[in-house]
Amino acid sequence: MAIVFSEQKKKQRYLILVFVVVILATVTLFWFGVFKKPSETPPPPSLPLRKVEINFSVFDQPLLSELELLSDVPPFAEEVGRDNPFLPAGVLPEKKTE
Repeated sequence: MAIVFSEQKKKQRYLILVFVVVILATVTLFWFGVFKKPSETPPPPSLPLRKVEINFSVFDQPLLSELELLSDVPPFAEEVGRDNPFLPAGVLPEKKTE
C-alpha cells in the first residue's frame, strides 16, 4: 500500500510543478504583453500637412443632371436555385424511386 501512496504523491508533485510553471508563464506574458506601458518614442518625421480643398463645382455639371435613377428590379418569376447545388452545371439529379 505504501508504494501506491508514494506514486500518487509523485504524480501530485509533478502536477503541482506543471501548474506553477503554467501560472508563472501566464503571469509573465500578461506582465510584458498587456500591462507594460509602451515606451515613449518620438513620432517619425513626416512631410508638412497640406490643406485639402474639395472642388464641389463638379456636381454642378449639366451631364450629371441628365442621369436617371434606376428603376426597381422586378422579383424573379421562376424558381430560384437547384435541389443539389453541388452537382456540376448541366447534370440532372437522379430521380428517387420508392
